[in-house]
Amino acid sequence: MVLPDIRARGGGLAENAETRLEEGEGLARAIGIEVVDSFVLPIRAVRPATLFGEGQVERMVVAANQSDAELVVVDGSLSAIQQRNLEEKLKRKVIDRTGLILEIFGERAATAEGRLQVELAHLDYQAGRLVRSWTHLERQRGGFGFLGGPGETQIEADRRLIRNRMARIRRELEQVRRTRGLHRDRRKKAPWPIVALVGYTNAGKSTLFNRVTGASVLAEDLLFATLDPTMRSVRLPGLDKAILSDTVGFISDLPTQLVAAFRATLEEVTAADLIVHVRDIANPATASQKRQVEMVLADLGVAGDEKTPPIPMIEAWNKWDLLDEEDRATRQALIDADIAGVPVVPISALTGEGQDALIGKIAAMLTGGAETLDLIIPLADGQRIAWLHANGEVLAEEPTEDSAGTTALKIRVRLALRDLGRYTRL
Repeated sequence: MVLPDIRARGGGLAENAETRLEEGEGLARAIGIEVVDSFVLPIRAVRPATLFGEGQVERMVVAANQSDAELVVVDGSLSAIQQRNLEEKLKRKVIDRTGLILEIFGERAATAEGRLQVELAHLDYQAGRLVRSWTHLERQRGGFGFLGGPGETQIEADRRLIRNRMARIRRELEQVRRTRGLHRDRRKKAPWPIVALVGYTNAGKSTLFNRVTGASVLAEDLLFATLDPTMRSVRLPGLDKAILSDTVGFISDLPTQLVAAFRATLEEVTAADLIVHVRDIANPATASQKRQVEMVLADLGVAGDEKTPPIPMIEAWNKWDLLDEEDRATRQALIDADIAGVPVVPISALTGEGQDALIGKIAAMLTGGAETLDLIIPLADGQRIAWLHANGEVLAEEPTEDSAGTTALKIRVRLALRDLGRYTRL
């Protein structure tokens, strides 16, 4: 199999091209593809027909023949025409990065919701690629009797079927979205905070999740080992219970079809009281991976806006055990200097190193930072008054009137940082 990295532009290789190439190989191995050859091809001028230049295409042909490869994976985005032309020249099946990730998601989706999301992304991806299908799509189906016209072409019929199926899936996913919304609303009413694990794929989220909760979520050295979000309860110091959520991993150049299809799943992060960003600190591209995760979180609205405060975050620098003494000292100096801008805890999800420190930091952030508020709430708003009594420490209350002259209750209440954010959303 040939796996070229085509991110290079303007006469030089792309930054971290070799790291990107290794990631592409990891994606291929994630679904059982044996990588027999891989190399970087710098792109100086994009060819509309094949993306690569003629000499580069010839090199791919030679490499594929020598290794007897059956599949060529291009670690980038190909148009339908480019994909078809490359297949004709290479005499082999060609898929791009989007197609490869879609295949992985299709194989890993375990729940009914996950399968629906993957199928929607697949259909969205294939809808624009019917042009590369075979000649039978040029045939037409006639109308009824002798007066029938030429009818619709097979390609038009296939597109119509895809559109209809996508519409049905979107309706089903909308029902899933409403159900998830009801579940989130129910969890907000409970007195237990929610902690969401996020991070780049293969950063060690599921391993950490299993170690902290005692669960048995699939945790392997594979990209996208788990897709469906999992929640478990966990005890924290100073808290009776908290909910820990393991989410799908992120990756660079995540197909837009998948971002849209998995939005209902990703939105679980927005309901969290605290986010733990698990980073593979031993990976040379850890800074780039951090930027990719932050971009997705910003798109989800985690950073907050005028109406909603940002969700507090901790960075868990995982795989600390893989660093040598010099790297540890360098990164510890960054932690001591507070370079990250958020609390940082070095850990090893595999060995358990730093786990107690991380749990202590999570508990401190969930229970600390209490603020005292003076609120005037209409007596008719019993739900809000009851919520304050259930989740905060009511210091004093007395009857009064609001600005509209309505009978109200003046309440002085102390709320923890996590509950202050939840009250703002309420």
